[in-house]
Amino acid sequence: MDNKQLLENKTLLVTGGTGSFGHCFTKYVLDNYNPKKIIIYSRDEYKQFVMANEYKQYADKLRFFIGDVRDGARLERAMEGVDYVIHAAALKQVPACEYNPAEAIKTNVNGAENVINAALNCGVKRVVALSTDKAVNPVNLYGATKMVSDKLFIAANAYSGTKDINFSIVRYGNVAGSRGSIIPFFRSLIEKGATELPITDYRMTRFWISLPEGVELVLKALKDAKGGETFISKIPSFNVKDLAEAMAPGIATTEVGIRPGEKLDEIMVTTEDAPFTYEYDKHYIVYPQVVYNDRQVPDLSGKKVEEGFYYSSGNNKEWMSVEEIRRRLGEAIYE
Repeated sequence: MDNKQLLENKTLLVTGGTGSFGHCFTKYVLDNYNPKKIIIYSRDEYKQFVMANEYKQYADKLRFFIGDVRDGARLERAMEGVDYVIHAAALKQVPACEYNPAEAIKTNVNGAENVINAALNCGVKRVVALSTDKAVNPVNLYGATKMVSDKLFIAANAYSGTKDINFSIVRYGNVAGSRGSIIPFFRSLIEKGATELPITDYRMTRFWISLPEGVELVLKALKDAKGGETFISKIPSFNVKDLAEAMAPGIATTEVGIRPGEKLDEIMVTTEDAPFTYEYDKHYIVYPQVVYNDRQVPDLSGKKVEEGFYYSSGNNKEWMSVEEIRRRLGEAIYE
């Protein structure tokens, strides 16, 4: 199947579709493919109103469903006739999840289970769930709920039976320019005339991935997944102190200390995952430790990583200079 055929006349549903990813995914797909329709499933009527007005030219291909992933019956109604589901809905703010743990579990864990059950019951063909670096060796509740969510989507392949359906995961860290990430935070401070920027730890590193790159990884998973894979892009790293310099040359910085639940580096693949990880030209795939059906065969065009391998923003081979960060800042999509 070539890329153009992938979404030809297909119906897609995006949970949490009014978020940063949903906006970019919707525009990217409608600009480059010919789907039958895209259903935006989310719980905020105002954000849906804004998005509908923003994409008026695509009104014939867009549908908006008010609904919460906590509501299994509503999900089933929304998934009738759907071919592909992209699960982007989640409670993502680390402090909010720490303060409201039961709410995080209801959305991120119970919601994931509802998406899986609805997809199995409604004849959906492919489900791709968005993960996060925080699900790897989690140190906060958000990461723990997303780790459980990942496990649920991987194990869902055990229930596919004779159905033509598979479940896979894409994993990346904070997207450059997305709501709640460090770039909009720094921009806001700079625009307000700040004379220094707070940095939690001068050793802190992060991966750089743009919204379009995140969308492309999801489309790759839709095209290539056989069930249970975790797709991870090869992307550059940067030092957060260099980001501050790129955004405001010569500005002073102050080290304020790591917040609860925060890590120095983003980790995408652990040494424990190494025996199940293959490297490809532009990405890694972590294959499931338990194979649930005979369709789950690794793509042997890749190379198995070495024993002890791990992939983090701190041990990455590709690093961005201040000049490269500044160039990419000009290309970033801000939500």
